Amino acid sequence: MTQSNDLDAVARQARDRLDQHTYEMVQRHFHESTGCPFWLQKKSELDFDPLTEVKGFDDLKKFPLFEDEWLRGGPVERWRMKDMSDQPTYVFETGGTTGIPKSRVVVDDFRTDYEVFSDTLPDEYFPRGSNWLMLGPSGPRRLRLAVEHLAQYRGGICFCIDLDPRWVVKLIKKGWMEHLEAYKNHCIDQAVTVLTAGHDIKCMFATPKLLDSLCLALEDRGTSLAEVGVKGVFSGGTEFTPQWTRYAVEELLGGPASEGGVYMTPTYGNTLMGLACSKPVTAEEDYKISYYAPQPRAVTEVVAFEDPNTLVGYGETGRVKLTTLTPEFFVPGFLERDEGEREAPFDLYPWDGVSGVRPFHELASSTTVGVY
Repeated sequence: MTQSNDLDAVARQARDRLDQHTYEMVQRHFHESTGCPFWLQKKSELDFDPLTEVKGFDDLKKFPLFEDEWLRGGPVERWRMKDMSDQPTYVFETGGTTGIPKSRVVVDDFRTDYEVFSDTLPDEYFPRGSNWLMLGPSGPRRLRLAVEHLAQYRGGICFCIDLDPRWVVKLIKKGWMEHLEAYKNHCIDQAVTVLTAGHDIKCMFATPKLLDSLCLALEDRGTSLAEVGVKGVFSGGTEFTPQWTRYAVEELLGGPASEGGVYMTPTYGNTLMGLACSKPVTAEEDYKISYYAPQPRAVTEVVAFEDPNTLVGYGETGRVKLTTLTPEFFVPGFLERDEGEREAPFDLYPWDGVSGVRPFHELASSTTVGVY
């Protein structure tokens, strides 16, 4: 059997798992004994019965697109699964710079997502038992607790800084660039203090902009990430472009990890999806970044701008459409504020991916990225 046939067979198996998982999750979210009040009420508005008419992933097209406005405001309890209502529950927010933030209630999803992600990290650069630094948003955001759990799951302790991205966005909108620079320096100073305090931190999360600033701040102090002991960094956000990745590897991280530099892996994620990993990024492929969602818990598709139920061809550009299918959260098709190119499956992730992720062109001019 050729390698192509092998991949086809594995891709079919992955698709079968996705169809089975979709069926099981829809049964769970729409059964009276387990479903959350939101979807049980929404079921009465649908013109089909999810319990009998959703057999696989393609049947999710029967649902209307998920509206993020449904996540704004309360009562947040309407999203709690009936059979999990007695368990300790978190609420994570996204947005909120203007108006009411979107909220997601979570019991274990963030832990599961980052345990799955942990399995993709090379132990050589993210040594188990190592301490971590979380250089990113704090407050009511999933990312802080998720990275902390990742560190703990891998046997380490996580150090966090205090960062309010909503304040950053307000500073940008007001044009207070001097204040913005001061706040960024405040965040970087916290990180440098922790990294140079003898805590033996070998791994970290950082947004691209903060990673850039941190490396330059360490350089101003006559040192570097590698010299303070960091071996591996995971990062994420739409700022992650091939051009920035080349700059980071060549200028900030001391060269490719194989030649002694700090290892970096890009990720793409949000509060609704979890975390999509990237295909290994190499100079040979001009630092191209291709993301693959953690199927079957989440699926990303690249769909036509004029028809969200039609996939574009491989290599073609479209809008990113997200589907989330976990025991706690069901999102049957949400149009992200991103666009990109559809990527083919490969051996590590035998399902579609997306590359060139960037703000959706119709929204890009109105999007304030801030620290991301």
